[in-house]
Amino acid sequence: MRILLAGLLATAALPALAQPAARPDPDQIIAALRTDALSDEHAWRITEDLTTEVGQRLAGTEAEARARAWAVRRLTALGFANVRIDDFAMPVWQRGREAAELLGPYPQKLVVAALGNSASTPAGGVTGEIVAFTDVEALRAAPAEKVRGKIVYIGHDMPRTQDGSGYGIFGAPRRQGPTVASQKGAAAIVVRSIGTDREHRNPHTGTMSYADGATPIPAGALSNPDADQLERILARGQRPTLRLTLESRVAQGRSGNVIAEVPGRDQNAAPVLVSCHLDSWDLGTGALDDAAGCGIVTAAAKRVMEAGMPARPIRIVWFGAEEVGLFGGLDYRAKYGKQPHHAIMESDFGADRVWKVDSRLGKEREAEAKRLQLMLQPLGIVPGSLTETEGSDIGPMVADGLPGASLAQDGTRYFDIHHTPDDTLAMVDKKQMQQNVAAWTTAVAVLAGTVEARPAARRRGR
Repeated sequence: MRILLAGLLATAALPALAQPAARPDPDQIIAALRTDALSDEHAWRITEDLTTEVGQRLAGTEAEARARAWAVRRLTALGFANVRIDDFAMPVWQRGREAAELLGPYPQKLVVAALGNSASTPAGGVTGEIVAFTDVEALRAAPAEKVRGKIVYIGHDMPRTQDGSGYGIFGAPRRQGPTVASQKGAAAIVVRSIGTDREHRNPHTGTMSYADGATPIPAGALSNPDADQLERILARGQRPTLRLTLESRVAQGRSGNVIAEVPGRDQNAAPVLVSCHLDSWDLGTGALDDAAGCGIVTAAAKRVMEAGMPARPIRIVWFGAEEVGLFGGLDYRAKYGKQPHHAIMESDFGADRVWKVDSRLGKEREAEAKRLQLMLQPLGIVPGSLTETEGSDIGPMVADGLPGASLAQDGTRYFDIHHTPDDTLAMVDKKQMQQNVAAWTTAVAVLAGTVEARPAARRRGR
């Protein structure tokens, strides 16, 4: 395939003799790129090296700063142009000691993790009777005297789904529960982990915030097996007492977006933005969330760059501080969001196979959107919407009206792993990651425009 691709592009670069050389078929070039990417090694190496040489990358910490420096070195070594860091200030939350222990009626320890932005308990923790609710709405409807001074527990039953749609609905206890509990005078709150793994004692962390002027209270997540245990105790008509310790601290710090580029033949053309996020939670090494995404989008841009020069520039962005509040995406939006973009895309849902493509390029670009669908079909990717697209960091810019596309990954097992200690390289399926790279390479090649050979002296990253 590499020989075929080189031959197609070389045809366009040959000097004319009796007549001008025929231009290579753009679809043939993309097909060759697509097939060649199925054996990609770039994405795996980026993911392995980042999670091994840096590890956890909590936003705003020294570890995330090391990750940015690492990213600059790697993107430069890969041959990308204009590699740089756009930094910004942010509040930095860091977890401390964590413990949960039932004092009665059946004394035992539970496994808990603080939610991001949780208030800190005193050094000795807080102790209170548990009052349980099935969901946030039940808590919202409860009289304040039922909750005041107690530790709230909220359960749920999040199912596995291919598109991950349960996360929005069943994430309410984590996102809204602390505010409602605080407003009713609770001493603290613990929720069933917002995840689908029911076998491992791995609590799922994740960010939340206190809305409507609510006083911050300690907020944690129990592992699903421990939540099951607590619910069995409650089902026996008992009124358990919990001692909860969730120590944390907040300071001011800095994060940043790492940006690199593939030049286009028309450097004034609107770029194609391909992105991921560099930060991770601090329980695992952030392999699926989102080192793999950075590996995938960077490998795709690298493969297009190796093939030649696209019509328009490609901009690679590794966003900082996504997990704790989309700070990197919002900073990019403030600096560049009013500039034209040909398309914006993000990979932030693990590395299992891409199964659907959605886009929102506008009615006038419907032919381009349908060509994108057609070129992805040989990878088993089905056409989706022509009026919708998504992405975490790019979401605010999509809402602003910037055109975009999204490659939907299979999320059936994603919420077993993300935000837990199990988010490690062992959970990345290399063959499925390579299918992702092939899909992203295809999409980038379609959106960035016909790749043409550049003179050998100008080839980069060899």
